[in-house]
Amino acid sequence: MKKHSLALLACLVFAFFAIPSAFPQATDWTKIAIPPLPAFHPQQPKRIELANGMIIFLQEDHELPLIDGSMRIRGGSISEPANKIGMLDLYGEVWRNGGTKSQTGDQLDDFLEARAAKVETNNAPDSTSISFSCLKEDFDDVFKIFNDLLRAPEFRADKLDLAQKEMNDAISRRNDDASGIAQRESAKLAYGANNPYVRQAEYATVAAVTREDLVNWHKTHVYPNRIILGIVGDFDSGALEAKLRAAFGDWARGPDWTKPEIDFHSAKPGYYLVLKDDVNQSSIDMVELGIKRENPDYYATQVFNEAFGGGFSSRLFKSIRTAQGLAYGVGGGIGSSFDHPGVVRFQMGTKSVSTVDAINAIYKEIDDLPSHPITDEEIKNAKDSILNAFVFRFDSPAKILFEKMTYEFYGLPLDYLEHYQAAVEKVTKEQVAEAAAKYIHRDQLAVLVVGNTAEFGKPLTTLGSVTNIDITIPPPPSAASAEKAPTSSNPEGKALALKVAQALGGLDKIKTVKSVHTVLAENEANGSPVPIDVTIVYPDKMHVSIPIATGTITVIVTPTLGMMSAEGGGIKDLSDSQKKENSEQIRRDLLFLAQHADDPAFIFAANGSEKIGNVDAAIVDVSGAGVTMRWYVDPSNGRVLSETYTAMGQSGPFQGQTDLSDWTTTEGITLPGTHTNKQDGKVSSVVKTTSIQFNPKIDPKLFDKPVGDGKPAQ
Repeated sequence: MKKHSLALLACLVFAFFAIPSAFPQATDWTKIAIPPLPAFHPQQPKRIELANGMIIFLQEDHELPLIDGSMRIRGGSISEPANKIGMLDLYGEVWRNGGTKSQTGDQLDDFLEARAAKVETNNAPDSTSISFSCLKEDFDDVFKIFNDLLRAPEFRADKLDLAQKEMNDAISRRNDDASGIAQRESAKLAYGANNPYVRQAEYATVAAVTREDLVNWHKTHVYPNRIILGIVGDFDSGALEAKLRAAFGDWARGPDWTKPEIDFHSAKPGYYLVLKDDVNQSSIDMVELGIKRENPDYYATQVFNEAFGGGFSSRLFKSIRTAQGLAYGVGGGIGSSFDHPGVVRFQMGTKSVSTVDAINAIYKEIDDLPSHPITDEEIKNAKDSILNAFVFRFDSPAKILFEKMTYEFYGLPLDYLEHYQAAVEKVTKEQVAEAAAKYIHRDQLAVLVVGNTAEFGKPLTTLGSVTNIDITIPPPPSAASAEKAPTSSNPEGKALALKVAQALGGLDKIKTVKSVHTVLAENEANGSPVPIDVTIVYPDKMHVSIPIATGTITVIVTPTLGMMSAEGGGIKDLSDSQKKENSEQIRRDLLFLAQHADDPAFIFAANGSEKIGNVDAAIVDVSGAGVTMRWYVDPSNGRVLSETYTAMGQSGPFQGQTDLSDWTTTEGITLPGTHTNKQDGKVSSVVKTTSIQFNPKIDPKLFDKPVGDGKPAQ
């Protein structure tokens, strides 16, 4: 730049900052004039309807050389059979991972990753979907994969098996998080426990799903007249329309989709409790049935929600959290959904001791609404918040396109979005008050508390009668049938149990064992041996130490404690499912069960025989102390050759088997020195006993929770 140009620029800058009279400034920020929001006129996508009923939206966006597409297909989990809940979650997973008839899902992964592209499938209560994203130059190749998955998916059985294991893992952990429990169980209170919108998958319903189920669903639901396709990106609409017509134009339409008739039966108003004794705060949800999006009061409820429970400046937050200090987070309002009622929901998290006080605080805010309705200032602030956020919700052609697709899917006017801003601005103070009075009824709220009642400052019953909700996870089908099988011991089974005890060293001898200290060497499949130090105090305490490169991992399980710690990594509480599994490991111990061979509280039922190697092993179904398993006993010497049981692993429940060998006598007690563990028939680890000590001297602090640095264990 020339010197005289730089001088001119410097003068202009100086003039801008040095002459305030040229640009008058307000001294009070409240007096700054804020211009009205400009009218909202978004770029409109091109809508195309093929002769076979498929709807296509095309939205050009030439800012970047990218093309994204999403296809929504009518029919989702609300239509799945009640005995196969979870089928559509599996469908959405296996559809993509199962690949096509010509390529496996893994081959598709490699192809797409090399091009920084993706093709994904998913599901929702009322629809399934398939989408893609790619560079403009790769569109033809990626669209071919997209179309192959749409028209010729394979749903390979191995990917279904993997998806079922992953879902089982999610089921096993679903009761770990208190807020998640509150969200799930309160929705059941609002809609009814058996409502398709809130049904939950169980081990049995997941196990019932077959590959044929997924194939049949695809055949009976994926038709062009049930599809809405939207594509946005760097393309010419005319040229792309021609490609899409060529790709889909000859696809024959099928029967129209009929949405199932769904009834909503809210629970009786009152108080409901999920006891969770491993938390120090309560998660509270107060619910009743809400409204549909088409309701003329929708805009008034939006303004009310923002003012009453929508954020840091809402009435609930300022009163209950800021002023009274009763909640970590609090909010809620009148919920709405497009094609079914939403949920009126008020949520908060509070210290256990303040549970009842926090509920009463929300009641007070609701009770005060008639005499202290939402003020003009609160309404103005709520509208500003909604409309300012509106700008960012639809600040790109892609967001606008997918919103238009939603309106098409639910039968709303396609210009619904353009009228939203004006409709919110027109909401009056009177309309907000009327909406609150019409849809919020304190006496119709079902109040759910998930928490530790032992720490409540006041009993929940001070508010009224309380209904306990059982969230116990039903066991897998095989475990359920095994639990029902042995209802009582039989003479042969009792005799075999006593023979097992005798083989271990005699009933009197083994009953003297109250605790065991064992050093093990565990060789996991395809891994090197790992030393493990285990101390067990029967029937319910276990301390495990595992040295690793960065220190030592410690696991402690007692009736009141379940935790894991790592040196330098802090302490982490075990989940309910992890604690349960570790406790069951203690009670499945061969020595512990044999100690109870003559205990009438334990069942030993002979149940035929089965060949184990060269031995006709006697089968003994064993149950007691909350566990059920099966022994395979050599009738000639009383040694247990193998054990089978259902256990919980990182990927959900599995059929466990432990083969016992290398019997060794220590201090007059004979136990197997090698445990070969299998999960679902595959060897998972081989554990060898290095040393064993019975009734060792135990430090009383061994089972105390160590002091950590507050960081979660790695």
